[in-house]
Amino acid sequence: MTSLRPAPSRRRLLPARPAPSCHGDSPGTAATTGSPVVALVGAPNAGKSTLFNALTGGSRTVGNWPGTTVEVGRGVWEPTEDCCDGAARDLLDLPGAYSLDASSPDEELTARLFAGTANAPVPDLTVVVADAAHLARSLYLVAQLREADRRVVVALTMVDVAERRGVVVDAGRLTTALGVPVVELDPRRRSGRDALEQAVTAALSAPAAAARTRGELVDDDELAVADERFAWVDGAVSTAATEVPATPTVTDRVDRWVTAPVVGPLLFLLVMWGVFELTTTVATPLQDLLGRLVSGPVTAAGRGLFGLVGLERSWVAGFVLDGLVAGVGTLLTFVPLMAIMFALLALLEDSGYMARAALVTDRVMRRIGLPGKAFLPLVVGFGCNVPAISATRILPDARHRVMTALLVPFTSCSARLTVYVLIASTFFPSTAGTVVFAMYVLSIVLVVVVGLALRRTLWRTVGQEALVLDLPAYQRPTLRLTASVTWLRVRGFLRTAGGIIVVTVMVVWLLQAVPVTGSGSFGAVPPGDSLFAAVAKGIAVLFAPAGFADWHTAGALVVGFVAKEGVLSSWAQTYAAADPTAGLPPDALQAHVHAAFAASSGGAVGAAVFAFLVFLLAYTPCMATVAAQRREIGGRWTAFGIVLQLAVAWVGAVAVFQIVRLFT
Repeated sequence: MTSLRPAPSRRRLLPARPAPSCHGDSPGTAATTGSPVVALVGAPNAGKSTLFNALTGGSRTVGNWPGTTVEVGRGVWEPTEDCCDGAARDLLDLPGAYSLDASSPDEELTARLFAGTANAPVPDLTVVVADAAHLARSLYLVAQLREADRRVVVALTMVDVAERRGVVVDAGRLTTALGVPVVELDPRRRSGRDALEQAVTAALSAPAAAARTRGELVDDDELAVADERFAWVDGAVSTAATEVPATPTVTDRVDRWVTAPVVGPLLFLLVMWGVFELTTTVATPLQDLLGRLVSGPVTAAGRGLFGLVGLERSWVAGFVLDGLVAGVGTLLTFVPLMAIMFALLALLEDSGYMARAALVTDRVMRRIGLPGKAFLPLVVGFGCNVPAISATRILPDARHRVMTALLVPFTSCSARLTVYVLIASTFFPSTAGTVVFAMYVLSIVLVVVVGLALRRTLWRTVGQEALVLDLPAYQRPTLRLTASVTWLRVRGFLRTAGGIIVVTVMVVWLLQAVPVTGSGSFGAVPPGDSLFAAVAKGIAVLFAPAGFADWHTAGALVVGFVAKEGVLSSWAQTYAAADPTAGLPPDALQAHVHAAFAASSGGAVGAAVFAFLVFLLAYTPCMATVAAQRREIGGRWTAFGIVLQLAVAWVGAVAVFQIVRLFT
């Protein structure tokens, strides 16, 4: 049996999986004080996160240990009714790791936690999630944990994948060879959970020293110790795993094309185009239905209720209907869009394709000079820029971390998607999916161009590092896992984005309620005479060369600096009050936006729309991203990044408008 030995001083990357939601993980609850603490640890793509979600029901909090900035997932593991002692456990989801030899902040946390120096309780038991198809890679960590007298249970996953590759692992023999319980399970299909609970319960009741059955390492030489560990791992693998004749798997045959140098990137672009085309095609009718529901029956019912108490013309009615209902309601119409997008991405992740996408895109990025490892945070950035900034911690070189953190904001996060779809469906209804897809391609182009510029100016001496990535076998996506991941992401989006939008709506409405010019009183001022309009008009002149010098649009972009979803709520609010000069009903948001671009562009509507989309893509994503950058790379580099993003956005928008209008 041939095994792969990971060198103890060399580290590998975390899996290239997008963030669970646009704005973070959903909150969970903690177990009772004094409950056993169980840690999940294992190599990337071994099924650790899937197992965590299966054991906790998807309830998860993310926090930092004192003295660190590394995020650790936490949830409550409630045993099944017919199993074990019935006591809940605190379950920790630690960063992916092959060993305890650390070279980045997140990997260092895992090592410090087990060493007892992380300002946090040492786990009472560790579940090492081991991939049966790559068994040797997972057992080095088991050797290190057992040397430290830690209670260990091995959760053996990917058994079916290993068998298809001609490797049969006997869990009973592996238990004897390792001296710790080994349980076969399938986290994706929730099988083997009872056996794992029983093994964990038994191990928690045993003395810690009982978990250690092999001889002590007395040699202080690091290489000698590593060699002894490798020999122990090889012995365990030889005892428990046998090879059987195997034919090339479906994964092998498909990967010949999916990871090919030329065909691979083309297939990736085709897949992503299909995702956006399907998303916009299916979501648009649902959005229209919800939009009519909000602007029609919901608003009418609200006006009727205020009429019953004589407040239909009061500022209170204006705040609720023109503010909260118009702003938050517009955001809610995009829930089907986000749900469809998250579901499609979850299917790609669960199938194993997203790891191939990272591989083929990394190959392209490396050829143009970007660090290989840096592409993983950039992939995460297409879900949300905030966790992508945090993911730069996997890069050992500080210059790589700074450079990547400056490039992440140019990746088009899912919050921008809502605005893309509104604009695309308004101006290009027959090709909306292709327009949205083009924005993501342009996002990649911006990352490439800005990255090359930075490397040739500020980081000319930065070297490249190879991407080391385990490719999981292709698997049939499961409905339960896809639905769970989709719901977690939608719920996280609504919880965090909803809070931001409510605050933003309140501030925008307050600014709109204050009269500056003309007639009107507080809460009863024409939109164009408000304080909000006065500020927006002063900013709008900057966008005249880009063709969208309209105060509604400029104001929406300013609000979008807080959160990109705020662009929609700002438009909805500023157009919610009836404006007789527009000649349009107050609820026709898309008609209002179309009229505004037609007026500000001098007839070059298409050029102005593309310029606006370029600016929206390139300028500062949101305040949460700025805060994440400041935490990771400091205030000076963050300020540099903001200036860089605004400069690229404005120059790009002006260039697009001036060039495109010449051909239209």
